[in-house]
Amino acid sequence: MPKINGNEIRPGNVLEHNGGLWVAVKADHVKPGKGGAFAQVELRNLRNGSKLNERFRSADKVEKVRLEQKDQQFLYESDGHLVFMDSETYEQIELPSDILGDRRPFLQDGMTITIEYYENEALSATLPQKVTCTVAETEPVVKGQTAANSFKPAVLDNGVRVMIPPFVGEGEAIVVNTENMEYSERA
Repeated sequence: MPKINGNEIRPGNVLEHNGGLWVAVKADHVKPGKGGAFAQVELRNLRNGSKLNERFRSADKVEKVRLEQKDQQFLYESDGHLVFMDSETYEQIELPSDILGDRRPFLQDGMTITIEYYENEALSATLPQKVTCTVAETEPVVKGQTAANSFKPAVLDNGVRVMIPPFVGEGEAIVVNTENMEYSERA
């Protein structure tokens, strides 16, 4: 694995540190008036989700880990596990259903997602950035409410609540951004 200097750590980098795998969430470069410069890095453990704040000087060496990304197709859910199939080898794997966190309701049958592996251990799963959903219920539009940034609450067919523009009604298909869980556009 390649070693990088402490001042080269960027958000999104995966590091092997203190015997665990950590992803850099934030990296601030600090130059105090007295003493040498350092990088104040906020790390999140990929296995258990715990957080850690660490200081790295430019002379400190850390190991940068490369994760293998594979596209896998969602098949079904059983006993709190999600079953995915590798589209190239047709091997099936089971992952705990909490690997997607609060984005779990956006997972649809047959959807292809990206799973990151480290030495055959699945660490994280990423949904496509945009997913099409149907508006299950929303308030009727109030006449005269045409402000440029007025939104109304809506419940989607998967039970997730989002804010939508007033011109979108019940039964319409919309595109939702899965990263920030917000309305993106009409489908």
